[in-house]
Amino acid sequence: MSDVKVERLLINYKTLEEFKHFKEYGNQELSMGEDLEDNIVENDSVSPFYGIYYGNNLIARMSLYRMSKRYDAYFEPPQDYLTLWKLEVLPNYQGNGYGERLVEFAKSYSLPIKTNPRINSHGFWEKMGFQKAHYDMERDLGENPLIWLPEGVNEQTRKD
Repeated sequence: MSDVKVERLLINYKTLEEFKHFKEYGNQELSMGEDLEDNIVENDSVSPFYGIYYGNNLIARMSLYRMSKRYDAYFEPPQDYLTLWKLEVLPNYQGNGYGERLVEFAKSYSLPIKTNPRINSHGFWEKMGFQKAHYDMERDLGENPLIWLPEGVNEQTRKD
């Protein structure tokens, strides 16, 4: 699995076409294709989308956004963190470690990570070291976030 490469995806119509092979799980989420379409400017735009190719086929993808500590409702003290969205591996490639590889790539930034797990995916996130977040209830967005902290980062429990 170490030879599997995570790539930043270009913001273009080829990537949009590749996204059509993926299926969304969870009614509350927007389609990554819609996100991509809204961000299409040109190939060299900074993309929040990452993926893994098998040959010429995109088989796994995620969105990864860096968030400023001024928007932090999840970590104490407030700090910059990553939001990992819409992790998905095509059905024929599931169970081969591609989702884990995407998460490990996100962890390589050594920033705290927040994600909103899809239905029936809590076991995967727990295996990857994520835990239920204690967060600012005043800013609750109807999410059930899970968080991961890099080694050496201590979180103080927030008062709910």
